[in-house]
Order: sequence, then C-alpha cells, then structure tokens
Amino acid sequence: MSRIEQTFAALRAHNKTGLVTFITAGDPGPDMTVPLMHALVAGGADVLELGVPFSDPMAEGPVIQRACERALKFGIGLPDVFNYVREFRQTNADTPVVLMGYANPIERIGPDAFIRCAKEAGADGAIVVDYPPEECEAFADAMRDNGLDMIFLLAPTSTVERVKQVARYGSGFSYYVSLKGVTGAGTIDTQDVAQRVAAIREHVSLPIGVGFGIRDAQTAKAVASVVDAVVIGSRIIRSWKIRRRSRGRRRCALSAQASARRSTASRCRHSCPADLRQGRVGRGRYVPNRVQAGPGPVPGPVFHVHVQRRGL
Repeated sequence: MSRIEQTFAALRAHNKTGLVTFITAGDPGPDMTVPLMHALVAGGADVLELGVPFSDPMAEGPVIQRACERALKFGIGLPDVFNYVREFRQTNADTPVVLMGYANPIERIGPDAFIRCAKEAGADGAIVVDYPPEECEAFADAMRDNGLDMIFLLAPTSTVERVKQVARYGSGFSYYVSLKGVTGAGTIDTQDVAQRVAAIREHVSLPIGVGFGIRDAQTAKAVASVVDAVVIGSRIIRSWKIRRRSRGRRRCALSAQASARRSTASRCRHSCPADLRQGRVGRGRYVPNRVQAGPGPVPGPVFHVHVQRRGL
C-alpha cells in the first residue's frame, strides 16, 4: 500500500476529508520551499502537491502563474524539485508528496529518468496536466511498477469514456477540476460538484479530491461533505503575508501554516543524476509523441490542504 493509499485509508477510518495543499517549488524563494512544506503539514495538510515551475502553465490562474514566474527567475527546475523532496524526507517519512506540472520537463529528461529520480527522492506520485490517460498508458504503468501513483484530472466536461480511462490507468486518487477554467478562478457550484462526483464514483473506486475554486473555509466545508479531499493552492499562495523588508524563513513558514489552518477552520544541494545535472529552465509546450531523453531544459508547476468530513 502506497503512502497516498495509507493516508486516505486513515482519513476514511476517522471519517475525515483530506486536505491537499499546493505550492510552487522555489516560490517565494529557493530556500523557502522545504520550510513551507513542513509548515503546511503542521497546519493540517494530509498530502502535499509540489508544483514544478513551468513557463506556460496553461491550467493555472494568475496567482500560480506569477508563482511560476518568480521561481523561474531563480532558475528552479526539476533537479531542484527532487532535492526539495529529498530534504523534506529527511525529517518527514509519512506525508505523501505529489509532483504536479506539465509534460515538457518530463519529456526533456525522459520519462524513465523522471520516474527514477522521483522515486529516489521520495516522491509518491505525479499529476501531469497535459498527459491524458489515452496518451500515457506506458508511463502510468511504469509509474505503478516503481511504486508511484499516476493521478489524472477529471473535469465537468469529461465523458464517461474518459472517466473509465482514468479508472483504468490512474492510482492514488482522482483529481476533479470543479470549474471550466483555470486554478483560482470562479465560484464552485457545490450541488453540481456533488452530482458530478456521484457520477464519477459509478466508475472510479479511487478517492476523489476536488480543487480549482476552493476560495474560503465555507466553500471547503460545503465540498468536504461529498468528496474525499479538498485541494487548495491559489488561496494559500495568495494569503502568504510576506513583508518585502523581511522575507525570513520563519515568517513565511508561519504564514503558510496559519493559512492552512484557516482553510480547514538555505536551499539543499544534493548530488544530481548525470542526466539532470545540466538541466536548465526552458520554454515550450508538450508535443505528443516527441520524447527527448538525456540532459536539456527543465521547466514545470502543482497544488493542495485538510478538512473534517461529514461532521464539519
């Protein structure tokens, strides 16, 4: 049983809805990521989504887009993301970490290298926004063979066939995008979410997390009654109280911890595998069937936090 499966099993046993929190690696600064990860766990997060900074984050709203831009200015790429996870694992062996981002960084280093490095670092799974299940069966199988979960997105426009594909190839949990839009945009219709989640459960036995629109505690509470996890990203990043004159690690970490609680009621340098050592930030979108192995530009982002279940 994977860490993600264990976490959702424990939540189910205690009749609670999970909190999945998202931050972008390297934002607001390279030395802040690991302290923020620990602060979110202390604030109640059950699963951490760590976004891989990317130049063209097509699914993200302005808040996470700007977070990616800030991280990219520091040159943050996949090697750094793996190092953040590795450092986090030195003192936390229990909280699942999901890498969230886009296909281009993975295609640049090669899927096999990505899976190997993610596993060695201590990650638990990945959400790749522009990897639809029908195009990455082999990748999903390789992830599963290495003990990593492949988490797919479902949307209000997803067909029954797409839902069945996610049930066939996905693992860990399924991520339902509650809005027809980007992260942090619009207002959730909780009744519509309840109906669509019920329809998804007819075909998918995995836990279901809902994100893209959890703007406040009231919305989180309403959604928590019908799903297995609430995913929060933009709201956390937006709420960080970082003073320009004092961007200390402790100040930012405490702000993130407080943000996580409200929602529910020096950079580590490790040796990097040879195929990643020269990786740099790059631009570009994913082009299907175009796989490049070996060193090269490495861009990419991701999200989430925790709530009680039917008893909030």
